[in-house]
Amino acid sequence: MPAPLSLPRPRSVFQALAASLLLLAALQLLYLWLLPGERPRDPNRRFRAAQRPLARDSHLDASGRYRLYRDVGGSRLPGRGVQLSLATHTSVHNLYQLPALLRRWQAPLALAVFALAGEVPQALLAVRGLQLYCPGVQDRVTFTLVTPSGIRLPALPPARQDGAEEGVPWDPRLDSDTEPEPHPPCQRALAPLHRLRLQHRNYALGNATYPNNLLRNAAREALPSQHVLLIDMDMLPSGGLHAHFLDLLSSRRGASSPQEPPPDRTLYVLPALEIRHSRRVPWDKAELQRLYQVAEVRPFYSELCPRCQAPTNYSRWINLPAGGPGLRIAYTRLWMDPWEPFYISRSTVPPFDERFEQYGFNRISQACELHVAGYTFAVLDNAFLIHKGFKLASEFHPQKDEENRRNRILFRQFKQELKSKYADSPRRC
Repeated sequence: MPAPLSLPRPRSVFQALAASLLLLAALQLLYLWLLPGERPRDPNRRFRAAQRPLARDSHLDASGRYRLYRDVGGSRLPGRGVQLSLATHTSVHNLYQLPALLRRWQAPLALAVFALAGEVPQALLAVRGLQLYCPGVQDRVTFTLVTPSGIRLPALPPARQDGAEEGVPWDPRLDSDTEPEPHPPCQRALAPLHRLRLQHRNYALGNATYPNNLLRNAAREALPSQHVLLIDMDMLPSGGLHAHFLDLLSSRRGASSPQEPPPDRTLYVLPALEIRHSRRVPWDKAELQRLYQVAEVRPFYSELCPRCQAPTNYSRWINLPAGGPGLRIAYTRLWMDPWEPFYISRSTVPPFDERFEQYGFNRISQACELHVAGYTFAVLDNAFLIHKGFKLASEFHPQKDEENRRNRILFRQFKQELKSKYADSPRRC
């Protein structure tokens, strides 16, 4: 007689309900994982996605000595349609100044960063920290990394959620700015950069050279725009400059006046000044005038090279009434040697000559060429640039004079070349 079939023991209602709930939860997790945009956020995902094609999106400069990596970290800036951008450049140890610049410049910005072989990991970590934790960086800044040729980009460790790198806590005493960074995650991301700042001096790169004009051109090319303001990293523009300048452009469009130069051949000069380090940088000209009267602000390079900025005519400019918040052309100036003005130009102007490196004659080379090419230097009435701290001869690296001598020889050669390039121009520099 066959044995009776053994049937499975019926499970309790509780066990069946628990199994159903577990299955439902698993299905929901799978569904959420498959939905776009619903996965758990990985703070490194955007950076790694931009880092993968960097080897393909890089190129050597004309000399073959440097490699340029575009849009490191991936920005959210538009590829076209930008009317006015700011371009600047820096070594790794001056990157800490970017958040303060962004608080002044509420618009697109292109930054070229120079890193030596041993500094590339620090540069990549710094860019990632700034993008992840400092307001406005991801949305308004594109980074170009410039390195000596032959360097490979390393892989990065995972980022910390709080913005601090391992072993580098934030110390408020590190922040030397009179307007310190107000966001705690950004403060912690800046901590290693502030420590790096204390270990370096500008242009002191050992046997390497700082390719400032290559960096300027790299920043200009990284962000196509109709007009560009190119400044050094340690300078700040007057408040509201971007909006006020666009209003000025709009008012000049279609208008013709014998008193004003044609817009397409105009360089809009921003008088450059320097402020005592302990003072807060003024926002507008009225505040600047008050500080100027008590010698807390002075013309840029007053101690190092007063002739280099004298054609700006500071006594005339500072005594012009501040007026309203808008901008207008106050007066025009013919370029003369050795004027080194800062200006807003069309992006179509000739590039900087990349043979000039380190200290001396790098910016003046473009101003000289633009003069010969027929451009007019128009000084704006209410706009300005401020260098944080007085420029002092004692703060420069020991090789400055020798670099200046070499570049002076190159500048003489450069001026001879301009005579052939602009043979029909009556102007010389």
